[in-house]
Amino acid sequence: NGDRRMKLEEYSAYDGLGLAELIRNGEVSASEVAQAAIDAIDQLNPELNAVIESYPDRIAGLDAGKLPGGALRGSPFLIKDLVIHEAGQTYEMGSRLAKGFVAPNDTELMIRYRDTGLVNLGRTSTPEFGFCATVECVLNGPTRNPWNTELSPGGSSGGSAAAVAARMVPIAHANDGGGSIRIPAACCGLVGMKPTRGRNSLGPDLGEAVGGFAIEHVVTRTVRDSAAVLDATQGDGGGDPFVIAPPARPYLEEVTTDPGKLKIAFTTTPWSGDKIDRESIAAVNETAKLLEQLGHEISEDMPHYDYRPHLEAAAVIWSTGTAAWVDAVAGAAGRRPGPDNLETSILATYEAGKQVSAVGYLGAITKIHAVNRQIAPFFTQYDVLMTPTCAQPPWRLGEMNAN
Repeated sequence: NGDRRMKLEEYSAYDGLGLAELIRNGEVSASEVAQAAIDAIDQLNPELNAVIESYPDRIAGLDAGKLPGGALRGSPFLIKDLVIHEAGQTYEMGSRLAKGFVAPNDTELMIRYRDTGLVNLGRTSTPEFGFCATVECVLNGPTRNPWNTELSPGGSSGGSAAAVAARMVPIAHANDGGGSIRIPAACCGLVGMKPTRGRNSLGPDLGEAVGGFAIEHVVTRTVRDSAAVLDATQGDGGGDPFVIAPPARPYLEEVTTDPGKLKIAFTTTPWSGDKIDRESIAAVNETAKLLEQLGHEISEDMPHYDYRPHLEAAAVIWSTGTAAWVDAVAGAAGRRPGPDNLETSILATYEAGKQVSAVGYLGAITKIHAVNRQIAPFFTQYDVLMTPTCAQPPWRLGEMNAN
């Protein structure tokens, strides 16, 4: 009846597609599911600090209004407070420089999420400008890993990952330039995929982000939810600089399609030469054995490329991208970048980026393209390369201080 409240243990048992199916079958209402999500946020977020703003006022109109009829219709959702934004809603990017800024427009991806029936119920935390592998920004404070609150959930999409792992919502928006979807997914035990450049639109604000490194998608508890979201969002946004071929069939179909015998390479040797924790090595070796038992062809192998020039080029691209982003935000917010509104590492990166010439930037892009060509032949031999996501298990809060 109308007074019934969905119990949190009922709500948390389902992924996004599962909740949407309950709503579609009339077993629960969209408002009942949204209320359960808000209840979960209210109960869990004070300890985790993953959600920096929630929208409980959106519950009342869900059943009276007409939610779009996509596969995820009525499924609760959160957006990371970075890149994506909603018209008329606060958008701060984890930075005091943007504190209180209100977005003037929807991003193309926000429109697509809404059109598939996802119900956005709030914003999740991010490090300042997504520039750290943990979420401990000065503006919002640290976000905690729900499996162990003394540990980091990873970054930069750690707020979204902590919220999904804690069962506040089944799906949350995330983005990834240098691991920002994959690292939190690894730290929180979730599904995290970084799609190919051009798969999801960055319009209308951006054509590409950080030289093409940064890509939009989600973190989820199930592979099928990740696939269903990508089905709903993939494709050219009109005027996008990179347009790639659409998938041969829906990603959701791929989840249940036998891939056949795959050639899978694995390595636990990092290109940087850094030490890898025994737990990370063991996880890869165990997975390799499982894949071999499933009938796939497993080889210990890795592509080779020039690591140091790649790292130097990436530093140029990240610093110039950060400088352009900071200047754009400062102009929109009417503030001047400085030590009172930027964390130390962001301010240093901003200042370094301002010193890069146009010729220096193009040289860095050329080096990255050379790395692409060094790696590409490897994937004519193998279907998959498996590595640890992180060099170590989740680290303690306070170990990475971006300020």
